[in-house]
Amino acid sequence: MKTLGHWLASPWRRSAAAAVAGALPVLAFPAPALWWCAYVALVPWLLLLRTAPTGKRAAYDGWWGGFGFMLAMHHWLLPSLHVFTFLIAALLGALWAPWGWLVRRLLGGLPSLGRVTVALLVVPSGWLAAELVRSWQGLGGPWGMLGSSQWQTEPALRLASVGGVWLLSYLLVAVNVAVAVLVAVRRARVPAVAGLVATAAVTSAAWAFSPRPAVDGKVRMAAVQPGVIAGPDARFAREEQLTRRLAGQDADLIVWGESSVGFDLDDRPDLARRLAGLSRATGADILVNVDARRSDKPGIYKSSVLVGPDGLTGERYDKMRLVPFGEYIPARSLLGWATSVGKAAGEDRRRGSQPVVMNVGDGLRVGPLVCFETAFPDMTRHLTREGVDVLIGQSSTSTFQHSWAPGQHASLAALRAAETGRPMVHATLTGVSAVYGPDGQRVGSWLGTDASAARIYEIPLAHGTTPYVRHGDWAVHAAMLILALWAVGEGLRTVRLRRSAAEPPVPPARTVHGSPARPGR
Repeated sequence: MKTLGHWLASPWRRSAAAAVAGALPVLAFPAPALWWCAYVALVPWLLLLRTAPTGKRAAYDGWWGGFGFMLAMHHWLLPSLHVFTFLIAALLGALWAPWGWLVRRLLGGLPSLGRVTVALLVVPSGWLAAELVRSWQGLGGPWGMLGSSQWQTEPALRLASVGGVWLLSYLLVAVNVAVAVLVAVRRARVPAVAGLVATAAVTSAAWAFSPRPAVDGKVRMAAVQPGVIAGPDARFAREEQLTRRLAGQDADLIVWGESSVGFDLDDRPDLARRLAGLSRATGADILVNVDARRSDKPGIYKSSVLVGPDGLTGERYDKMRLVPFGEYIPARSLLGWATSVGKAAGEDRRRGSQPVVMNVGDGLRVGPLVCFETAFPDMTRHLTREGVDVLIGQSSTSTFQHSWAPGQHASLAALRAAETGRPMVHATLTGVSAVYGPDGQRVGSWLGTDASAARIYEIPLAHGTTPYVRHGDWAVHAAMLILALWAVGEGLRTVRLRRSAAEPPVPPARTVHGSPARPGR
């Protein structure tokens, strides 16, 4: 331990160690998908933070760890954004600097039982504060939230229906704090074990008492995935060919991926007629995604457009939350140079103004989202409250075909389905396409990145209301309240200490002869 402490005395070596420790949680996400790693992956980072020599150094270690986490989570952006990926990781990593200071404040040195108990509540709350800030769309959105790593575990999906992905993140950090205390602070093992038992109790209670989506019907939907094809005309032809194979299979809706149509359909009535012919041949409406300059208003939009047997139905959703740098450049006048070092957007896409619930016949209502909008729990929650039966995500990760991105993106739909109690279809151009039932469990098999196919899924429907849909982000609000109460308590404690230090010492009592009285006489 002394040798390790001496090695970490170098600021640069300590920063490198923090970056590596911060990167470890990425192993819990696809493609490795070692979900169990999330329960211990933060422990090395926590141990490093608690041994920081000063609060300032702990903040630096938090920043470097956040940098490592963000870089590892978004490493697949490197071919597109190049050096800008490091700048983004450094910017977002700074959100963990206060968290690093907080960890040292509560767990540094030989913490008392009381401090460890407080840490089990406050440290996870601090982590949620960082996730909350980076979830803002302008900072890239909530991609890679720690709780999202649990998309394939049934107990975690049940918890997501209670408190959303936020509750999962909170509990995972609490478990990591408890494990770190068990490893490093022997005198505080009782509250650490109590924290682990409490987490297990919460999970068990959610498993036993949280409402389960009651399946009350089924619907048949198809995902059409053409694969990697160059050029919008060739892609459309392949999608048309695959869709014709669905004739006679009683599909209720056919879903194409993001940017599946590269032309405005009002400008290309020939394509609209071909889509209407496909709808008649298959007996189902077709939800396509148009990525093109609009003929009725200026600018380029990404729009989910519904086509029926008689042509365009008029149902249209324009993407509201755009991908920073991929679809627009924030503060283009300052950061426009990003287009010269990577594949950043040469022209900003335009935003839609509101979500849309589409009627696709026989009373079936669907809510479309485009691309990384599926990462935002508030969007699917809003659509559910508006009465959708099925959530739909149209995506294209073809730019990142041979990376971890397609699997990570597909996994997000499992969380959105579990949170809302509504099934979700994740249809892509090039994979991974996937479908999840109202409990977040996978329906059928994935269409991987090597597939060019159209597949029918028989999807269970449910219409109950989950606690998360009813109560929203209560876990976030509770975490922020915990942080506020702790900050107030720390402030009052600091005031008391300052007052004690400022009070003059009491002069000794004097005898009648004017000499100080002897203590104890």
